[in-house]
Amino acid sequence: MNNSFVKPLPYHKLGYGPNILLAFHGIGQDGVSCFKSFETQLGQHYTIYAFDLFFHGRSRDFSFQVITKELWTELIRDFLRVHNITRFDIAGFSMGGRFALAVLEAFPSHIKNAFLIAPDGISEHPAYTLASRFAPTRFLFKWFMQHPETFFRSVNMLRKAGILNDSLVRFTGQVLNTQEKRETIYNSWVAFRQLSFDIPQVYAKAKENHVRIILFTGKFDKLLKEADVRELANILPPEDYIVLKSGHSQLVAQAGVWICTLFK
Repeated sequence: MNNSFVKPLPYHKLGYGPNILLAFHGIGQDGVSCFKSFETQLGQHYTIYAFDLFFHGRSRDFSFQVITKELWTELIRDFLRVHNITRFDIAGFSMGGRFALAVLEAFPSHIKNAFLIAPDGISEHPAYTLASRFAPTRFLFKWFMQHPETFFRSVNMLRKAGILNDSLVRFTGQVLNTQEKRETIYNSWVAFRQLSFDIPQVYAKAKENHVRIILFTGKFDKLLKEADVRELANILPPEDYIVLKSGHSQLVAQAGVWICTLFK
């Protein structure tokens, strides 16, 4: 796909360090709300470019289209060229993990460290597959987002049946409690569906180019379980798979504390 009709993504520039970090936020966030803690923790080591991803922050009005790897690669390539960046690190949290993995896949020879924080894209939840990959179920997903009362009744039924845990139900309520948020979720799930990865292949390419991948998960994270990242965790060196005593919402800040230790 030609990216000539897609504007460069807005970003927040945080910190003033000599090294470059490209950072990709989670769903329902923007670059600065997700990575503000990194500015305090890592701002002397990094200049951080925290992007507002499609349908979020200052990219909220992005016209819907499916985001392909080719389109994403061209956007990042243009960004690197404009800013004269040849070496950089990457960080991706939750949904942003898909974008970080796509950058790693496309630019391994330019990257030294990849910090994946409770990342999407290692495996795919059946609910995501069902909602995004088939036209009939995409239609149903959109209908549910337009009729939230029916959706939330269904969620509560699944909770009572023990299929969904209370934390996930509360999170669902928080991220889908307005029409704007529901549109963001729908657009993101459907538009980002082509960002999927052969994890052993990505890891092999990273290893070949001496990229260190550090994977963070939270011991108390109810949204992303250990099983969701096992395919990557099992092939990483043990010291590069970090389980923090944290829930989902505090993981970026906690990971930042850990990352600081690399540069002391």
